[in-house]
Amino acid sequence: MQEKIIILDFGSQTTQLIGRRVRELGEYCEILPYNKFPYDDPSVIGVILSGSPFSVYDDKAFRTELDRLRGHLPVLGICYGAQFIAYTSGGSVEPAPSREYGRAHLTKIDTTSPLFKNIPVGSQVWMSHGDTITSIPEGFKTIASTDKVAIAAYQVEGEQTWGVQFHPEVYHSEHGTQLLRNFVVDICGGKQDWTAESFIESTVAQLKEQLGDDKVVLGLSGGVDSSVAAVLLNRAIGKNLTCIFVDHGMLRKNEFRNVLHDYECLGLNVVGVDASEKFFSELEGVTEPERKRKIIGKGFIDVFDAEAHKIKDVKWLAQGTIYPDCIESLSITGTTIKSHHNVGGLPEKMNLKLCEPLRLLFKDEVRAVGRQLGMPEHLIKRHPFPGPGLAVRILGDITPEKVRILQDADDIFIQGLRDWDLYDKVWQAGAILLPVQSVGVMGDERTYERAIALRAVTSTDAMTADWAHLPYDFMAKVSNDIINKVKGVNRVCYDISSKPPATIEWE
Repeated sequence: MQEKIIILDFGSQTTQLIGRRVRELGEYCEILPYNKFPYDDPSVIGVILSGSPFSVYDDKAFRTELDRLRGHLPVLGICYGAQFIAYTSGGSVEPAPSREYGRAHLTKIDTTSPLFKNIPVGSQVWMSHGDTITSIPEGFKTIASTDKVAIAAYQVEGEQTWGVQFHPEVYHSEHGTQLLRNFVVDICGGKQDWTAESFIESTVAQLKEQLGDDKVVLGLSGGVDSSVAAVLLNRAIGKNLTCIFVDHGMLRKNEFRNVLHDYECLGLNVVGVDASEKFFSELEGVTEPERKRKIIGKGFIDVFDAEAHKIKDVKWLAQGTIYPDCIESLSITGTTIKSHHNVGGLPEKMNLKLCEPLRLLFKDEVRAVGRQLGMPEHLIKRHPFPGPGLAVRILGDITPEKVRILQDADDIFIQGLRDWDLYDKVWQAGAILLPVQSVGVMGDERTYERAIALRAVTSTDAMTADWAHLPYDFMAKVSNDIINKVKGVNRVCYDISSKPPATIEWE
């Protein structure tokens, strides 16, 4: 049985980050709502309580049964988690005189505390709280302070229970990973045996048992998640897996052909379906972004369903769902939201059982598994690309001619990023066809042609993003190439908006 750390989510924006940091230490963990702790699970070796948007003294504050955890398992409270442990034990938590947000430095550390092993005085930590612990109960001991926060961390004496008022999981906490390692490995006794190799070995065995000799169908998008899921399933069940790759006509230039070739080289059984005429016909004259998405979503389901029905005795639908899609996250109001993105209702329509071999993995772990499976690097490092494809990068109605213009411009931009060794330095990039025309001069003639906007962003998780500061020489070359080589374009702009307030995609 795989040992695990449980992270109880009290609604913090950084809960997933705690999970990622623990996984990076080679320790398996699961994120669960604050009130869903698996008390009967013998594989749990420790508990982390996350932050929260609430104050511990609010009537609506989320609470868990601490007495069933403390003294039974090692417990680490982070921010709200630390305040919750102290407050419910008789300590005081009050609004801070001013909100404590941003960088701070540990001015005092109890060097005998196992939680702070190998963490030096002066280490930078990240604070983000409006309340602070003003006194701790009897039996609690302060083990770290900053110049403004006297009780930056504490331990309950005679118990494996700790609390920190800063966020060790965020990048700005210099020795945050060391603190989590001290807790997970030294205090909880974690074996650090969660690796891509061990995941593949156990998952292939589970898939063989789960699927037996049943036939499975999987929809490929060209993205890393569905591709890794396909290769993993292929290793488990071979010829019983059929992959369907639908071309809705709005993929990148030559992508349908290139991706099909990649999949065939990986030994996958792939059916490629060119349904572009159907999609162009149904999208004719449609300008509203949400309608475009719905038409493409429904069209994909119809095409996929028709192809799947050609395969005899299919019992399972496989999807590349990953862990962040499955986590039950908590909204500020306290309602539980199950955010689970599967392919637009396919399981219900097709009456198939669902198989999601990557549902335990974060995105960086999916890539690690892909590498371990021997997949080519260009497939693993592909930028995210919207499901509706270039349809949401063409503002206004869609025609084959507009798609051709955008494909050509986008291809020059993306290939340029690769040639200048910039592709892997940005999270996502693409071209957008604007619904405007502008005056230009080409040769001795005035032109009245289309404008292209280029978009490139840096990010770690797509929740926030900054525009990529690309070299001027590169931008000049790309702009020049697009205007000279793409018929119908005479102007190129660069989008310098960050997210928030702008989104990464324009539609």
